[in-house]
Amino acid sequence: MTTPGEIQYARTSDGIDIAYTVFGEGPDMLVAPGFVTHLDLIWDLPPFQSILTLGERFRVIVFDKRGTGLSDRSLGFGSLEDRTEDIRAVLDAAGSEQVILYAISESGPMAVYYTAMNPDRVKALILFGTLAKVHSGLLAESDFARGTWAGRALEQGIDAFLEDLAGKWGQGVAYQDFLSHPPDPEAAQRVLARYERSACTPQMCSEIMRRNFEMDARPFLPVISVPTLVMHCEHDPILPVEAGRELAQAVPGARYVELDGDFHGSWRREDMGKLRPPMTEFILEVFGGSQDSPDEVDDRELATVLFTDFVASTERATEVGDAAWKSMLDGHERTAEEAIGRAGGRLIEKTGDGLLATFTGPSQAVSAARAVQDAALGLGVGVRAGIHTGEIEHRGERIGGIGVHIAARVMSLASSGEILASRTVRDLSVGSKLEFEDRGTHTLKGVSDSWQIFAVAGA
Repeated sequence: MTTPGEIQYARTSDGIDIAYTVFGEGPDMLVAPGFVTHLDLIWDLPPFQSILTLGERFRVIVFDKRGTGLSDRSLGFGSLEDRTEDIRAVLDAAGSEQVILYAISESGPMAVYYTAMNPDRVKALILFGTLAKVHSGLLAESDFARGTWAGRALEQGIDAFLEDLAGKWGQGVAYQDFLSHPPDPEAAQRVLARYERSACTPQMCSEIMRRNFEMDARPFLPVISVPTLVMHCEHDPILPVEAGRELAQAVPGARYVELDGDFHGSWRREDMGKLRPPMTEFILEVFGGSQDSPDEVDDRELATVLFTDFVASTERATEVGDAAWKSMLDGHERTAEEAIGRAGGRLIEKTGDGLLATFTGPSQAVSAARAVQDAALGLGVGVRAGIHTGEIEHRGERIGGIGVHIAARVMSLASSGEILASRTVRDLSVGSKLEFEDRGTHTLKGVSDSWQIFAVAGA
């Protein structure tokens, strides 16, 4: 069995140090492990020992997510966008340009979001024992589903459930739910008690789980364009099997394998061994027996789209004269392009009195929009902005698609100095520093259904 490598650190864009290790040889595989890990201790537990066997065929990269283990004990603001930054930082630090992304349990939403946003860096996506969103609809099918860990949390109420979880943390009781079939329950509890205390504090444990209940990756599932394998145990005691079925149905072309098992993670090696055959078959079929040839990248991707537009620019141009206005506008465009670049975005098009840009996440788009608005103050005009996260299509140097169309319609509802956003943006930003004000439900011209619109507070 391969042994783990030395501990290294990657730093995220929000200044958090993420611990990771690299071992094995072959094509790159990034393993995003489940709830609360510790890279010095996990290898004593059978579910994580199964990850070591992957090093026989892959160059495996494993990390402790923010808030746990050897990484910084801070979530930052803890949104899905923020936590997905851990993946980007580790891949960059490890020098990995393209990976098979294998996400377990709570890491599923992060992996879904990263894959949708970065299809060029993900060869294939493998998801085990995870879901896109915890919601009551998953519990409607069976009494067993309502008795799972997630079902009990919803029935008891999230606040009460998390208070109980934090109260148990450090005793070796809380983590037992995640690891079934210990050969010696008393010995297992002693091992897990030390593991819990070393890996995370009770308060951080509760905070991480609260964020997990808030995350919603469902809007990004239809955009995933890489080969995807979803595996879920029929009698998973943590997340009902309905979660895996829902996930697989929403990802275009996903392969779904329902394992005959009653574990989320297990002390029994034969249980964890059930994951290996479908993973091996999937990888070999995807790459035609050669794991060295990357899959074609689709020309669609998920992006956060920003539209900006001057308000009352015609009146201002008339006031200062055409020559002066052109000079002022040229200066503003240079300043705005620099602001977009600083925020990590890409300027797609100058639209006369406005701009179109794309970003990997909402916080970047909001930062750029605020900078563009500030820069326009020197021109004596206001700027309105609209943001939406959705599917776009690349058309040479330009972009199109429903995501672009929605962002433009959202902007059209804004007033001078406002930044309006779709509900998708608001949901993706849960747990971040951004605050939103509900502006009601609107019908967007040329877009089906009604859309809930929010204003970014403090814009």
